Amino acid sequence: MSEYSRAAKNRRRAASVLILAAAVTATAATTAATATAASTAAPATGAKQLTKLADQVVADGAPGIVVRLGGIGTRPVEIARQAPFTRADGRLDPDDRVRMGSNTKTMVATLVLQQVAQHRIALTDPVEKWLPGQVPNGSAITVRMLLNHTSGLYNYLDDPAVLASFIGQNPHDWTPQELLVAGVTHPALFAPGAQFSYSNTNYIALGLILQKVTGRSLADLLQDDIARPLGLHDTYLASAHHNDPNLAHGYEPDAADLAPYLPPGVPAGTSFAGPARGDFVNVTAINPSSLWAAGGIVSTADDWARFDSALMSGKLLPKAELQEMRTTVPEDPTQPDGDGYGLGLRKVVFPCGTVWGHDGQAPGYSSQTYTDAAGKHTVAIITTTIFGVANPKTAADYQKLTDAAVCTMLGKPIPAA
Repeated sequence: MSEYSRAAKNRRRAASVLILAAAVTATAATTAATATAASTAAPATGAKQLTKLADQVVADGAPGIVVRLGGIGTRPVEIARQAPFTRADGRLDPDDRVRMGSNTKTMVATLVLQQVAQHRIALTDPVEKWLPGQVPNGSAITVRMLLNHTSGLYNYLDDPAVLASFIGQNPHDWTPQELLVAGVTHPALFAPGAQFSYSNTNYIALGLILQKVTGRSLADLLQDDIARPLGLHDTYLASAHHNDPNLAHGYEPDAADLAPYLPPGVPAGTSFAGPARGDFVNVTAINPSSLWAAGGIVSTADDWARFDSALMSGKLLPKAELQEMRTTVPEDPTQPDGDGYGLGLRKVVFPCGTVWGHDGQAPGYSSQTYTDAAGKHTVAIITTTIFGVANPKTAADYQKLTDAAVCTMLGKPIPAA
């Protein structure tokens, strides 16, 4: 993917569909749309500017967008806009459930570090200890390396069979063990610990380790140890073919409009599966079994804000484990002071300051969720698409919105340009 914006870079690094997202370089036709308001809560500094910017992103061709800003003791600002062609599928509201994609990793990492705090797992434990014989060179790969993507393991979502399921063209119901095999049957990218390289395979392995250590399913762990204690009533790990009537509808460009974004070697006509919606397809019903611990959580902007606040304020982890989580490696070795990846948590440097959180993608959904260092203020920017914001104009306006939202969260003026 070209480096035309921080948003594009972040999407490339954390996108579940890494092989596709890596080649977003061209301008594609999109449907012009007039935005429709879902709701805007109490006024706050920058709310009008954010609303205007959200309108522009949808007018550029995005199917829908939600922006939420919250702070302790203040009423949140919530903005939702959707393109006219999506209205027949339902109204987009700020409290709709969405697929969180790789934001899932922050919750999974939190579960791992809770086990570390209980001395049931050590960050220095080799993978071989918990998954014997399942990961090549597992004696040299540690739990920490899985958490911060320095293991060198191949990204299983780059495997053609799994990628076909991700876009809805392969109906196979993937088990976690099959996903791990899809990653480790490919050669490692480098020696364990040698460098950073984002790989969803790491978190499939972590999910399996959690289940081995606790004797509980990952879905139950998420509910019992995070969602229920925090009152996250709209947060859960999706299972294959689940049907959630409160899930916002997601969309991706049809084959013709997706074509400019496909990397060399991908067969012509490759497309997401789903009912036609003009120049898009509705991908809401795509089987999420290819995601699991790497990206399978469903949640809302409000739930995720409560999770981020609780995490960063020390309500979910002891001080030592939270500090480990915030110990980062550079995502770009040439920029050691730039964006960094901790243990399932990203440090992201924006024009207005540094924030903590993650971003994520699943078919029809793309999100960025951030908080300040103390967890007092949160922001979420969610679109009901991945590739519907990929053309340069839309991406540039989406980046303006993201920068503005982060600045507003931090209480700083929105950049003029």
